[in-house]
Amino acid sequence: MPQTAARSTADFHDAAPSASVLAAGVVPWRASGQGLEVLVIHRPQYDDWSWPKGKLDDGETLPECAVREVREEIGLVVDLGLPLPTTRYTIGAAKTPKEVWYWAAEASRTTPVPDGREVDRTEWMSVKKARAALTNATDREPLEALVAAHRNKTLRTAPFIILRHAKAKPRSSWSRAEDQRPLAATGQRQAMSVRRLLGSWNPDKVITSPYLRCVETVTPYVKDTKRGFKELGAFSEKTAKNNPKKSRKEMAARLGKQRSTLLCTHRPVLPEILEVLKDGVLDSNDAVLAALPRKDPYLKPGAVIVAHQALDAGGKIVSIEVYDVWDD
Repeated sequence: MPQTAARSTADFHDAAPSASVLAAGVVPWRASGQGLEVLVIHRPQYDDWSWPKGKLDDGETLPECAVREVREEIGLVVDLGLPLPTTRYTIGAAKTPKEVWYWAAEASRTTPVPDGREVDRTEWMSVKKARAALTNATDREPLEALVAAHRNKTLRTAPFIILRHAKAKPRSSWSRAEDQRPLAATGQRQAMSVRRLLGSWNPDKVITSPYLRCVETVTPYVKDTKRGFKELGAFSEKTAKNNPKKSRKEMAARLGKQRSTLLCTHRPVLPEILEVLKDGVLDSNDAVLAALPRKDPYLKPGAVIVAHQALDAGGKIVSIEVYDVWDD
């Protein structure tokens, strides 16, 4: 379990997971000629209608778990969208606390295939039909949030992911050019964990500081996805120190493209980037920023901030998520 996992929208805030049993899932949705529809699954073991979800594997983050469970249970490969409210309840005779963290995921281009073991049926349903079909009352909480987001034009989003580079070799042990200081052995392992976490959102555009430690952090993701990347000096330590206005201007320009994006940079650059994020929030709603780190160092090496931009609301930011990856 990551040391940090937090999410916030205008309507809810998850400061951190706290239950003994943690799970993650997805509410798949599509907009058709019949309006908004959601994909509901039937589980033969419980004879209930629910959402694809499941418990975390060892060393897995909540976002990774959500994506994996959808793939395993109904054969859908999804990218996580807007965070949806976490459901909380107790299980078993001992009434053990359990949390399920949910996300919306657009799933209009693929056909679900139940695994036949955990799930034997799936059905696209109207919102009205899904409300009636869902067996557990708690499963209606993420559904109602999804419906509200669709009504408010904040459901269709693009993730803008800010990644602090993985752990680098200490400055004190490096005598050559600072921009060539590489990742430490721990950082190289972190970069592999970063690659798995990034797959939860699968960003299309990859931007990085030209410093070697940033390039090495995104390399596993770039290689696995066969995506290129762009080096921008505006996000280097040197520019943030000597010309912070340039860093902020470039960040604003990148947000303005409203594209699924990964940006890898350094701790000293984060204050400039976070200021731009704050300016981009829909209706200047401070509740959206509840999960945003406030103090230096803002992020641990290899950690991410995910800002969701609502594509039907001018690209304004409607949610913030923060996650750590594995660290030894």
